Amino acid sequence: MTFDYNRLFDFAQRVFRGMGCSEEDAHQATETLLSADLRGVDSHGVARLSGYVRLWEARRINATPRIGVVHETPSTAVVDGDAGLGLVVAPYAMRLAIEKARVAGSGWVAVRNSNHFGIAGYHAMLALPHDMIGIALTNASPLVAPTYSLERLLGTNPISVAIPAGEQPPFVLDMATTTAAQGKMEILERKGLPAPAGWIQDRDGQPSSNPTETRNGGALVPLGGETGSHKGYGLGATVDILSAVLSGANYGPWVPPFVAFLQPPADPVGQGIGHFFGVMRVDAFRPAQEFKAHMDKWIETFRNAKALPGQQVLIPGDPERLMTEERLTNGIPLLQKVVDDLQSVGQKFGVEL
Repeated sequence: MTFDYNRLFDFAQRVFRGMGCSEEDAHQATETLLSADLRGVDSHGVARLSGYVRLWEARRINATPRIGVVHETPSTAVVDGDAGLGLVVAPYAMRLAIEKARVAGSGWVAVRNSNHFGIAGYHAMLALPHDMIGIALTNASPLVAPTYSLERLLGTNPISVAIPAGEQPPFVLDMATTTAAQGKMEILERKGLPAPAGWIQDRDGQPSSNPTETRNGGALVPLGGETGSHKGYGLGATVDILSAVLSGANYGPWVPPFVAFLQPPADPVGQGIGHFFGVMRVDAFRPAQEFKAHMDKWIETFRNAKALPGQQVLIPGDPERLMTEERLTNGIPLLQKVVDDLQSVGQKFGVEL
């Protein structure tokens, strides 16, 4: 089934209002959430709305948080999210980083006591209208086994970097540090499809094609495959440290699970989930127009590279940008299982899909 973006927006916003969010926070949470659907990251969009509701019902999400700065310098800050929706806490922190960059040339904000923040790309892209480079990182539920490990110690821990250009669309990298995000497994499960080789391992560390393997003690594997997973492991570990060890959030195996039916570890080492945001003013390095003209040249050079027959070299952000244009025009497709889930959520708040 296909749904108009504005209708989905109204539905999700009313659900967040039903949870007790302020009108401003409900609007922000919905905008953050639906940015994933628009960009084709279906695993992190409205399909996850029921997950946020269940966390709220379990009293693990505070719908009326008092988000605030607990430590800062002219260019840095630590933000406490007061267990609020990461969909709201993260934009608050990113905008703070932007304001610090406006004054100091760069801004760096670590966040503790938050929750799942949707797609990293949304937050990194907030810097683009200001001629700034945005960086967004977050740790996540421990579903990933480090290289040679049978234990799940890391999350999919995404990295996003957004870089402005001039005439060309911006460069927007948004990637998990695993071969595939857990949300991709959930989509495969809904479609009844196997996981491709190299995405997941069973509890004994052997390759598996079962997308539900993590429920049986299995784990996602780091980016890089059999011969290079140490690189994905290193990236994921770096995200975990910057997001949580630096901010005072939970890290490694202590990160609270996204699913509400699993309880957070009884011996936390921090508060909630952690994020990390960086913003750099382009003109702190060279004139912005000059930089953007060279970014145009960089993008055009790579996009016009000689490619394999029938293929084209893409720039990070190209597929998502094209998908946004298509879905704003033709609507957002949802699997029937997602529609059924949303209808069930709507019934709780008297909101019709």
